[in-house]
Amino acid sequence: MSDAPIESVAQAGTLYVVATPIGNLSDLSPRALKVLAAVDRIAAEDTRTSGQMLGHFGLRRPMVALHEHNEDAVAAELVARLRQGESLALISDAGTPLVSDPGFALVRAARAAGVPVVAVPGPCAAVAALSISGLPSDSFVFAGFLPAKDAARRKKLEELARETRTLILYESSHRILDSVQAIAEVFGAARRLCLAREMTKLFEQSLTAGAAEVLDWLRQDANRQKGEFVLVVAGAETERTPADRAENLLRVLLRELPPARAAKLAAELTGLKRQELYDLALRVQGAAGPGNT
Repeated sequence: MSDAPIESVAQAGTLYVVATPIGNLSDLSPRALKVLAAVDRIAAEDTRTSGQMLGHFGLRRPMVALHEHNEDAVAAELVARLRQGESLALISDAGTPLVSDPGFALVRAARAAGVPVVAVPGPCAAVAALSISGLPSDSFVFAGFLPAKDAARRKKLEELARETRTLILYESSHRILDSVQAIAEVFGAARRLCLAREMTKLFEQSLTAGAAEVLDWLRQDANRQKGEFVLVVAGAETERTPADRAENLLRVLLRELPPARAAKLAAELTGLKRQELYDLALRVQGAAGPGNT
C-alpha cells in the first residue's frame, strides 16, 4: 500500500495519477488543480492537448510526453527522477489515466521501485456512461475499444456474447456504425444498449434501447455519428440449469397440484427422476408456506 499522506499538495518523490475533464473543464477538481500546480513535472499523453487544458487554468509546469510508443523507455527515466525526490503528475488527454490510455508501465515501474503512488480521482467516461445508462451497475466489465477490423471485432464480440455482467466499450466516430451493427448481429437486435456520445460536452446525447433501435437512431442523422462514444451493453441473461427449470416448473404446478402429482407430471415433462422432483417439491412448498398437500 502507498504510505504517502493524502493531501492536496504534492509530496516529494510521489507519483500522482490525476483525472482530468472528459469535456467540461469545470469538472477538474480543486484537489487536482492544487496537485498539478505543485508537482515538479507533468507526464501527459499529448503535451499539446494537455498544455491547452492546463493553460486554461493558468498552470505552467514542465511537461514530458508519455504515450504508447515511448512509455516503456520514458517510465524508467521518470521513476529515476521520482526516486531522486521529484514529484510527478500523470494525466491523459481526457479522463482517468490508464483507462484505455497510457500509464500502466509507469505505475507498475513506480510500484516496483517502492515509489508512493496516489490517485487524484475525477472524471471517467466509462463510469459516467454507466451511471446514466439505466443498465445494471452492480457488476460490470470494461472491455476498452473493439478491434478495428471486421473479423477481429466480430470474434471479440462472440467471446463477450455470454458475459452476464454489463459491458462497457469505447468507440470512435468512424467505427461506431460498424460496431453497433456488429453488436446487434452477434448479441441480438433486442439486446439493451446505451449509447453515450460527447459526454459532458455541448452536444452530449445518450440513448438506451435495443441494439437495432440504437443502430437506426444513428443512421437517421449523420451528426449522431460524430464525436467520442461509450457503449454500455446489458449482459447476457444467466443460463438456467435443468434443476433451475425444474424448480420453476414445480412452483407453477404446486399452485394447483399436491407435491406427489406435481412431481409426477414434472418428471414426465423434464425426464428427471420423480423422487428427486418430489423432494424438491416438498422443499419448495415448505419455503412457500402452507399450500396443497
